[in-house]
Amino acid sequence: MMEEKVREAIAVELERQSESDPSKLRIELDGDRLTADGDIDLLALATAIVGDVAGAP
Repeated sequence: MMEEKVREAIAVELERQSESDPSKLRIELDGDRLTADGDIDLLALATAIVGDVAGAP
C-alpha cells in the first residue's frame, strides 16, 4: 500500500535525523503516532519519501 510506504519512509528518515544529532531532534514512535521535538530537515524528508515511493534503494 502506498500509504504504508510513505509512513515507513517518514519514520525511517526522522529516526535517521534524530540519531544523527539527538540535540537537534528527538522523536518518539508509538504505532502510527509520531511525536517530534526539534528541527526537521524537510528537504531530506521529502527526498527520502520520493525515493522510497519511486523504489530507490
